[in-house]
Order: sequence, then structure tokens, then C-alpha cells
Amino acid sequence: MRLRPLALLSTLAASALLLAGCAGGPEGGASPEPSSSPSSSCLVDAQPGPGSDAIKVTGEGVGAKIEVPEDAKFEGVERTIVKKGTGTDVHVGDLIAIRYQVIDADSNKVIETSERGVDGVLPMLLDAANAQNPQIMDSTQSPIFIAAAECAPLGSDIVLALPGQQGQGALVVYMQTLEELPTRASGESVEAPAGMATVKLATDGEPEITIPDGAKPTETVVGLLKQGDGPKVGAGDLVTVQYLGVKWSDGTSFDSSWSRDAMPSQFPTTGVVAGFRKALEGQQVGSQVLVEIPPADGYGASEGHELEKETLVFVVDILGTTPLLTTSAE
Repeated sequence: MRLRPLALLSTLAASALLLAGCAGGPEGGASPEPSSSPSSSCLVDAQPGPGSDAIKVTGEGVGAKIEVPEDAKFEGVERTIVKKGTGTDVHVGDLIAIRYQVIDADSNKVIETSERGVDGVLPMLLDAANAQNPQIMDSTQSPIFIAAAECAPLGSDIVLALPGQQGQGALVVYMQTLEELPTRASGESVEAPAGMATVKLATDGEPEITIPDGAKPTETVVGLLKQGDGPKVGAGDLVTVQYLGVKWSDGTSFDSSWSRDAMPSQFPTTGVVAGFRKALEGQQVGSQVLVEIPPADGYGASEGHELEKETLVFVVDILGTTPLLTTSAE
């Protein structure tokens, strides 16, 4: 059975704690306020406090030792930059690489780390929409993680302290923000597959798809346009992508991340139609993939769906992949 990791980070209570900064304070005083109201470009803009300042970090990355003093008290959302980086400031909407640990502040026990990523590195998309979404699939999507990374220079080591509430103990997030990641496929171009739809890229990377003459495919066909050299997408991974989807019947677009200010999208490979999943799993980050999907691997079985009988064509830029934590149920 697959469970969302670190469920306490994705609860409504945790989101409400952080969103207090967006609304100028919680209604009814149920949640403590961040120590500063957010600036125009920051979701929370958490500030240092005596609790976060007292946290000791020895080493770095997933091997760092994080020590929270027994008498530490977190009066609100507190953030201390342990080591200030030299890069540009991180903002909501950015896609960055991080290493992290989550620590139980009462026991100093490490609850979770980014060690499941290659070299302990995972992608993180600072998507403000997740701050209001209790159905996040991975801790890296949590508004708590956004609060840790935002409005601090890339290359920083950061500790974010959260007080306990509603039966949850106090938490500390330790994070290294490493680098900004590309928001378009960065791999080497390869020879376009013969007989498939053709793709033309605008200067910003947005694709344009031209449907070929001839019969529609009867099976899902996957072609590689750019070969990346990053981690491979595993079965069920949370992927970060840019994509354009068009109908084979008339070439019109029905969905595109590029139309949403080129804001990448995230979803597990288990959460898309079979043909899309076939195009993703096994590919390397940095790749650009072209896939033609007949109704049987698309929405053919979804009676009443606008794409029920459509053959679909997608161009997908694979920007990141995150293996989801799994827990076995008895």
C-alpha cells in the first residue's frame, strides 16, 4: 500500500499555520502567526527566532547532525539561515535542487531525508497552489518546504522550526538549496523519429506539434527528441514536467503547461493515462519525449469525457523525478 510520506506535513493544520502569513493572521487565533508577515514576493517570509537560532547544525546534507536544545521553544514559524548562499534568491514558482532532513524537535530523531534521490538530491517545485492542497504526494510539495526555501539565496543551509499543534510535536526542517533547475528539456537533441508527428520549438522551448498524414496509431508510440542524462523516472515516481497535448483529429491543443506561464506540473506517473505513463517511466531527466496515444491508452474508456475517442499527441519535457516514499500496511 502506498501512503503519502510524512503525513503530518501535508495536513490542513500545517498548511493553515503557514497560510496565516498570507492572510495577515489566523481566524480565531487557532494557529500561531509567523514571526513576520510575508512580503509581496514571499509566501510566508519566516524570520529568525530564539528557537531556530538555537538549533545546531554539524556537517551538511543528509549526513548533517541537527541538534535541538531541550529548552528550545518555537513561538511561531521561525527560520534561521545557518549558511548564506551566494546565488539568487529563491521565489515561489522556481524549480530547484535540494537536500533535506526533517527532525522531531523533542527527540532529535530524524524522521525523513532526501536520501532516496541520487546523491541525496531531489527536485523541488515551489508551487504556491500546494499551500492549499491537502492531497500533496510528497513532502517536497509541502508549504513547510516552501517556507524553508523561499526568499533566501541559492546555496544556503537553512533550518525552519515549527511549533507543535493539534497533537503534533514540534518539527525542524533542515534544507540545503543547491541550484536552480531548467524548466525545459536540457538534453542533447537526437534524430526525430520517422513517421511520427513533427515538433517545432519556439525560442523559449514551447513546442508546436504538426499531425502527420496517414493512419492514426493503433498502439502507443514513444519517440525521443532529446536525450537527458539525469536520473531515470521510476514506476510511480512524482515527475516534474512541461507538456503540450493536442488532438490527432484536428491538431488543436487541449492541455498545456506552457499556457500557464510555463509553470511546470507535478504528478505521479500512476495518476495519468496509460499512454502518458509509458512515455515517462524509464526515461532520464532532461529528456524530451514525443508520444502518440490511441484511445485505448488514453480516455477511450471514459464515457462522456471530451477526449473519449481521441488519439492524443504529447510533447513532454522531463525536468525532475522524485521516488515516493512507501510504507507497507499489514
